Amino acid sequence: MSDLSVKQLSKTYSNTSEQIAVLDGLCLEMNRGENLAVIGPSGSGKSTLLQILGVLDPPSSGTVELEGKNPFLLSENQQAKFRNQHIGFIFQDHHLLPQWNVLENTLLPSLAFGKATPELQKRARDLLDRVGLSPRLGHLPSQLSGGERERVAVARALLLNPTLVLADEPTGNLDSDNAQKIGRLLLEVPKEQNTILIVVTHSLELARSMSMCRELRRGKLVEVT
Repeated sequence: MSDLSVKQLSKTYSNTSEQIAVLDGLCLEMNRGENLAVIGPSGSGKSTLLQILGVLDPPSSGTVELEGKNPFLLSENQQAKFRNQHIGFIFQDHHLLPQWNVLENTLLPSLAFGKATPELQKRARDLLDRVGLSPRLGHLPSQLSGGERERVAVARALLLNPTLVLADEPTGNLDSDNAQKIGRLLLEVPKEQNTILIVVTHSLELARSMSMCRELRRGKLVEVT
């Protein structure tokens, strides 16, 4: 069985006059250590797909299983715990807490259902060292560059060693030099951590660097040749 198994996933929205199918029978199988770029025009459903894979929005039909569990069968509180323990998020706009420093922001996932143990503090420091931010542990987000803030987001997403990391346009707000650096980190660090990585991007350069690339077309993932 695959670590991530998506079968016949559909998402339909209703307005006053019609039903709009954003995802339509989408299927996907991935295992730890693999990475995938999802491309497609605005409005094709990329963000909707990430919302469902991140257990933030339920599908209209179909199933999502991560390590053999369907999180949409859980209660709301159980879903929140599942997200925290199994899924890491990297956002285009970072979503760092402005009043917290680099180390504190990295430790944020550990505070949702407990506290930052000494082991997790060590892991956070190790991850921040891996992404080149050891000299910046006490800095606030306002004292960092855009590329540095994105590196904090990468470390934070990996803190609890999730099965799945979802990245939404992670290089969209960066200059070309920083975009290349973040692209390399996104390929190297999750693979070292044996994590599934799915990146939604408009960057063809980033998409081509991933081991798999699919286009979201008419509600399905289509192989890019």
